[in-house]
Amino acid sequence: MKVGIVVPYSWSFWGGVQEHADHQARALRRLGADARIIMGHDPPGRLTWLLHPKQGRHTRPPDYVLPVGRSVIVPANASLPNIILSPQSMLRMRRIWEEERFDVVHVHEPFAPVMGPYALASAPCPVVVTCHSAGERLGWFPLGKVLWRVLVERIDHRIAVSDSARRAAEPYVGGPFEVIPNGIDLPPEADPGGRNGNVVFIGRNEPRKGLPVILRAWPRVHARTGARLRLVGADPLSVRWLARRQGFSLEGIDLLGGLSEDELTAELQAASLLAAPSLGGESFGMVLTRAFSCATPVVASDIEGYAQVADHDETGILVPPGDVDALAAALVELLEDEGRRQRLGAAAREAAKEYSWDRIGRQLLEIYERLAAPVEAVRAAA
Repeated sequence: MKVGIVVPYSWSFWGGVQEHADHQARALRRLGADARIIMGHDPPGRLTWLLHPKQGRHTRPPDYVLPVGRSVIVPANASLPNIILSPQSMLRMRRIWEEERFDVVHVHEPFAPVMGPYALASAPCPVVVTCHSAGERLGWFPLGKVLWRVLVERIDHRIAVSDSARRAAEPYVGGPFEVIPNGIDLPPEADPGGRNGNVVFIGRNEPRKGLPVILRAWPRVHARTGARLRLVGADPLSVRWLARRQGFSLEGIDLLGGLSEDELTAELQAASLLAAPSLGGESFGMVLTRAFSCATPVVASDIEGYAQVADHDETGILVPPGDVDALAAALVELLEDEGRRQRLGAAAREAAKEYSWDRIGRQLLEIYERLAAPVEAVRAAA
């Protein structure tokens, strides 16, 4: 089974969809499938720095990633994704179809220009799509419905990462949808005890991630507990500018920037809590399940994408989005109650097993094999 995974973003600037696709490919490869990711890549150099004056990872992607072009920043869904818009990328994709001869192509965010629509139009095999976005601001979904309506008929199987993502996509992408959540790779061991008393935040410096909320809350948490806030993913320079503009103190805060997967796992296995103060627009609590896999409980906003994976008082505490006082109080509450914090961490680790990539990979492989079977039968008959 040969699977092409199309991602409209750049490998060089990490995000939830990129991480999802990378783990998907690795899970499928562990199961014996030949999975390749088709996506953008921004190599190091002056042009990349001019187009993207922020932190990225510009090393050569792994062999299973097939780069098709550079990216540009396009605001969408209260975020700033790095989208591939170059017409040259379509020519490269066509060559990839001819060279790789995939049995199935799996497109993430099918209406995201230009790679999603082009993959729907040109893939010479069955097509699976996964929709990730949720919320009222649906980015390119309405535009896609107008411009690429005919391409919807090319979709053979529709997946959404959550019910909220399904509801957001269904009016534009059609149906029916199967809900398959974001997966996680479970570390072999994770002990909820013996933690360092610190709190981790994972996310870019974007409005929906709620970074200003945690920065406003942190002075009282630090003063009360002595904990340090470890910021992962947000560019350190952008955080310093945000703090300067809005008068936030960075005392007791460590700006870590981007981390490798192993480094992030080590941070989460050492930390006492994860703070996820997002304001909305999260279709699935991927950062939460990442913490769960490390037996780390969470204090998170009570938004749909988070509430569906985090049981209040079972794996953490949910607070009203944007409520600085509630966020600070919940963080202090768990940091000062070690017994409860450890119980929540143990429950979080158990909850994480539901989202194992090994299980989800087998589920996806069954879908691919079912779709590819008629094509293989025709080839055999010919």
